[in-house]
Amino acid sequence: MKIIIVGCGKVGYTLAQQLDEEGHDITIVDTNGAKIEKAISTLDVQGVEGNGTTFNALDEAGIKMADLLIAVTAQDEVNLLCCLMAKKTGNCNTIARVRNPEYVNEMDYLREGLGLSMVINPELTCARGIANLIEVPSALDFTTFGKGRANLIKLSLPEDFAMDNMTVIEFSKKVHGKTLICAIERDREVIIPDGNTVLKAKDKMYVVLPPSELHSLLSKIGIKAKPIKNVMVIGGSRIAYYLAKKLEESRIRVKIIERDFKHCEKMSELLPHTLIINGDATDRQVLLEEGIDEVDAFVSLTNMDEENLVLSLFANKVSKAKIVTKVDKVAFEEVIGELPVGTIACPKNITSKSIIQYVRGLQNSFGSNIETLYRIIDDQVEVIEFKVNQDSKVVGVPLMDLNLKKNLLVGAIFRKGKIITPSGKDRIESGDRVLIITTLKGLANLSDILV
Repeated sequence: MKIIIVGCGKVGYTLAQQLDEEGHDITIVDTNGAKIEKAISTLDVQGVEGNGTTFNALDEAGIKMADLLIAVTAQDEVNLLCCLMAKKTGNCNTIARVRNPEYVNEMDYLREGLGLSMVINPELTCARGIANLIEVPSALDFTTFGKGRANLIKLSLPEDFAMDNMTVIEFSKKVHGKTLICAIERDREVIIPDGNTVLKAKDKMYVVLPPSELHSLLSKIGIKAKPIKNVMVIGGSRIAYYLAKKLEESRIRVKIIERDFKHCEKMSELLPHTLIINGDATDRQVLLEEGIDEVDAFVSLTNMDEENLVLSLFANKVSKAKIVTKVDKVAFEEVIGELPVGTIACPKNITSKSIIQYVRGLQNSFGSNIETLYRIIDDQVEVIEFKVNQDSKVVGVPLMDLNLKKNLLVGAIFRKGKIITPSGKDRIESGDRVLIITTLKGLANLSDILV
């Protein structure tokens, strides 16, 4: 597809890089010529130096032939205006990044009134993800599929794991039959397991299961985690605001430490049920006085990655809290992954993942359509939810008889409000939703799972 990206900041560049890898024709528009030059020199993309809200810049970028325009500049209003211009001049699909909290309750109106294909608020999405992790404290990563009927959860197997050296098929038969182990991370290696794959203590294991089965699974494999009742958040960012609002609804006590006094006053007005502390969290005495050693969860959300990492390391040293660390520049994954800084939250990656999901769906297919796409283990594994149409090649055939590609697993089948943990005898039917887990990249439709 021909895609125009307006804005070549962190998110715009990341999007261009990932969409370029998927074979799309990319043109970047930005007023900063140096950023355009960098993108052109490092990626297989075209660039236009200019204002994406003007007809001339969009025309030079090829708006009349474009399939999609993505506006991810630093200003919400500019993004919305870019999309309006694109609809008027090119009638293409449009995506706008909108971050201002004032627009949160108007997302549906913006999308419908301006004819947008998609509106993305990365900070809100990130906050919801962190809230999920706090509400399920034993999880290292957490998302839902099948309209909430299935959870994809990352768990760390304990050192005293009783089922050490047990195969996946034995685990299913003896421990928990309603759980599908869909990916294993071991010593930086990614494994898409089959029935003979052996589980090891300290493995990081991704499982798909119904929400009602989670506590039973945790109990059987020996993972204990007390409910989180109080959370310390560092930095009064937009993510902190959205997170506190969400946790207030769950009656979880939240304390935000912010160094800017005027911003503290504003946050206090917006969050009447959250305790706002004016202080410098880089001062260890401030953290100790505010009870860092007693909190159930610690979330570091400042605008500096280095500061977030150091604060989370300190929290790990002095407390038993569940830790979440915001990192924007994930350039040293192998190093950060070895640090005891809990779960890494990266808003720019959330934006790119959401847009790539939409782009895959836009490509359409004869047999199916992408509903949800999620990437795990440093983007090495894709978890894709497909909607199955009547003419798909996989319909009606037992899974054991399908010639599936290697490093690919059918994780779940959603049918008429129920979740099926699939066996070889199960069949995919028209109208189902199917969860596919794979290390392969670029699957655009369900028939792509076949050799």
